[in-house]
Amino acid sequence: MLKQATFIVLLGLSASAMAGDWQVKLGASALAPQNDDNGTLNVPVGGVVTPLKAEVSNQVNFTPSVEYFFNNSPISVELLLALPFDHDVNIGPIEDAASFKHLPPTITAKYNFKNSTRFTPYIGVGATVVIPWDEELSQTTKTATGAESLDAEVAYGVAGQIGFNFQPADAKNWGVFVDARYANVKTELTAKTANGTKVTLGDLEVNPWVYTLGYSYKF
Repeated sequence: MLKQATFIVLLGLSASAMAGDWQVKLGASALAPQNDDNGTLNVPVGGVVTPLKAEVSNQVNFTPSVEYFFNNSPISVELLLALPFDHDVNIGPIEDAASFKHLPPTITAKYNFKNSTRFTPYIGVGATVVIPWDEELSQTTKTATGAESLDAEVAYGVAGQIGFNFQPADAKNWGVFVDARYANVKTELTAKTANGTKVTLGDLEVNPWVYTLGYSYKF
């Protein structure tokens, strides 16, 4: 009898927890790495290891997301997705020395400041992961360094978020939103020479701001 009662209580709690709302969002995002300090790479130039400053390019792309609002609570959880971002990297005096693509899925727990207006500000904190692929070195970089290929590690970091959602007076489910995210994330770069020797270049500190404007739909 006790087991049955416990099961019924747990089932009721689960149903209550799942009785929230879902929201889908589609935005256009500008991803702006912290260009004043993307780290220093130890690059072999002419056989001599030289510390050179790295700079990662800005990019714009579409970023859909899915958000779950817990029932009767200002708390929600949002998962940010994206189409692949494609970045160029300047290394010291070498412009477009390397390039890479990456996906930045990010999850944040958010607090929504509900009020009597149609603006709902929110803040959030969570985690992000950078999944790089298609890393390439330019021919200029290959000639200067003797390297033939580049590898970037999958990286993890902490993310923060601030923004607001606005629902027009004639809107039942849809709205518009604006937000900004910051992620503290870096990836270790390794170059490989023609004879297979691996050279650790150091950490590429991306640390991007992501500014997003888009539409939201709640159901």
